[in-house]
Order: sequence, then structure tokens, then C-alpha cells
Amino acid sequence: MIRVLLNISSPALRAGLRALLSADKTIKVVNDALDEQNEADVVITSASSASRFHNETDSALSAGVLFLSDDQLNVQEMRRFYRAWGILPTDSSAEELTAAIHALSQGLIVGPSALLFESESEPLERGPLTERETEVLGLLSKGLANKQIAVALGISEHTVKFHVSSIYSKLNVTNRTEAVRAGLRGGWVTL
Repeated sequence: MIRVLLNISSPALRAGLRALLSADKTIKVVNDALDEQNEADVVITSASSASRFHNETDSALSAGVLFLSDDQLNVQEMRRFYRAWGILPTDSSAEELTAAIHALSQGLIVGPSALLFESESEPLERGPLTERETEVLGLLSKGLANKQIAVALGISEHTVKFHVSSIYSKLNVTNRTEAVRAGLRGGWVTL
């Protein structure tokens, strides 16, 4: 059971979210009070409540935090304060909302890349990976085989194998699934 806390200032929005989430039997809304946050696996907060919420949670929060906003977030700040976090546009569907809650409960970062990353022209912090390794990891996250990655990047299959091996080593993982999960947690790739 995923316990969800609604930190939403609008009573109408809170009621609507509660109704949407009640359709998923694996999700339980635990309380609407901020003082119950330690009992929640995921906290949902709106853009209007986000600054108040951030100020009231001065230490790192163990629950995943989902922001409902059409504006971008400061990615570095989110990584510093939250174990798992995400952002969804305010017009997201019920399916997108429940999928985000499930992903956050697993410690992942979720949201459309347009809201997660400031711009295409600014370099994304890649962590320990090179630019090419980040590209390979992105294609791994889409389920491409080595041969398909080689064609997409215009390199040999042997070179792809080299990059995949390097990614495993740098992220301390043993397979593609773990590599993609590490990439999602680090915010280096999005699904």
C-alpha cells in the first residue's frame, strides 16, 4: 500500500485528487495535514503550497514529493532535499498521476523533460558519465539493443558494448535494468 499525503491549499483540488486516487486500490490517502508527513510514502503538493512546504521541511524528506505545477523546478535543489521527486503539469491525467506516485514510491524521479530540465542548450549534469555514455544510457532506457544503439549513434556495436560496460562500472550496477534505474534516480535520463 502506497501512503499519499495531500499538501494542497485548495480544498476543491484536494477533494478532486482524493477522488482520483481512490480508484487505485494500492494507494491510500493518509491525511491532509503536513504534520503527518513521516507516515507518507509520497507527498503531493501544488505550486502554491510548494514554497511553504519546502520551508517547513528543513531536513531531507524520506518520502517522495510530487509537485503539481506548469513551471520548472530547480533540479539541483530537488536532488539535495528529496530522495525521490517529480513534477507533473496541472492538467495531468489520472493515469499519469498514479504512475508518478508508483514511480516515486520506488525512489525514481518523474516528470516531462520540459519541466525537469531548464533548457536544451544548458548542459545537463551527467554525474559520473561522459556525454556519450549519457546518450547510450538514454537509449538503454528506451529498451534498444546494442545493435540498435550502434545504428542510432553511428558507432560500432563493439563501441556500444564498451560504453555499456563503462556505465555499469561507473554506476556500480550489473545489468541494464539497474543502470536505467540509477539513471532515473540520478535524473540523467527520463522515461
